[in-house]
Amino acid sequence: MNTDPIADYLTRIRNANSAGHRVVDIPSSNTKQEMTKILFDQGFILSFKFEETKNNQGNIKIALKYDSNTKDPVIKKLQRISTPGLRKYSGSDNLPRVLNGLGISIISTSSGLMTGKQAKKQNVGGEVLCYVY
Repeated sequence: MNTDPIADYLTRIRNANSAGHRVVDIPSSNTKQEMTKILFDQGFILSFKFEETKNNQGNIKIALKYDSNTKDPVIKKLQRISTPGLRKYSGSDNLPRVLNGLGISIISTSSGLMTGKQAKKQNVGGEVLCYVY
């Protein structure tokens, strides 16, 4: 049985959002840390903190963001695109637009993780990890 750490990361955030939690703890990895930085830079989460644990894996604490008026979560949907069983790659000329530019796609490129807009600007393609909106 293979596990998908990125799908687990997205599911933990999705479940904490639906339950109305303020903070979610996620086991750390380099990819998850980069995804967290992207979510913070794009305004989908309030803050984050990388913590060290005794087993040296580390932990990511993410403070989720909610609308101040309606109390609805800022993240409406997290969708995994490329899975371990079926990888989805996209060239720089046909990177996906999410929700007509309102959402982001997170792309794993040879230059590291970045949003679809940044990848298009740098003219690089890669594996489409997920959509966030």
